[in-house]
Amino acid sequence: MSAADASAKGSSKPRLSRDLVVRSALAYIDAEGAQKLTMRSLGSALGVEAMSLYRHVSGREDLLEAVVAELLRGLEEDLDAELSETWQGYLQTLAHVVRRVALDHPLAFPLVATRHPAAPWLRPPLRSLSLVEDFLRTLIGHGFTEGGAVHAYRSFSSFLLGHLLLESVVQGAETSPVDQPLDEGGAQIPEGDAELDLADFPTVARLREALSEDHSKEEFEIGLETLIERIEMHVSQ
Repeated sequence: MSAADASAKGSSKPRLSRDLVVRSALAYIDAEGAQKLTMRSLGSALGVEAMSLYRHVSGREDLLEAVVAELLRGLEEDLDAELSETWQGYLQTLAHVVRRVALDHPLAFPLVATRHPAAPWLRPPLRSLSLVEDFLRTLIGHGFTEGGAVHAYRSFSSFLLGHLLLESVVQGAETSPVDQPLDEGGAQIPEGDAELDLADFPTVARLREALSEDHSKEEFEIGLETLIERIEMHVSQ
């Protein structure tokens, strides 16, 4: 029995809510993988008709976006406050909290990388507005310039994504985008930030232009040089 089946045990027609649907979808993905999740398969696992799910999510796209949000929800609250007293400790505890998500949900974690972000400057896996706001505010609070905090966000997110995506693949995850069946709803997925409300995220709003700059070529070269230096150091020991 899958985790999603277990959530429906004891009732052929559970009292549905968006939260239950999303948590059940995550449990289903943990058991079967994202590629196998459809509105019909989730409805079957919950003991309801697929149509019932549309009262709470607008379709599979909306459901997958909600699963990503569920994976990243409240991570700031799990950080070690003592370690966060230094910027180095903050990055350490944040990295381990995000890694725990990847290890606990290896089949779901690639969704964090492959789903459309709410804005092009939100980089996976740190693609939650509240998480980015906390990251930038914390580093600036530790003496980083605003430009330095943005650079750290880019570098740190690139490191996390590459390493944790590889760990997920080793544990059997598929990294190809999830196909969209024709009968699975028509939720609109944002590909820009025109409608994004940043009122509660003043640091992100202030640094949005800097976050939007493309330094991918430079970052690749710096990362490659750092890797080569580490290999040289290891060989020379």
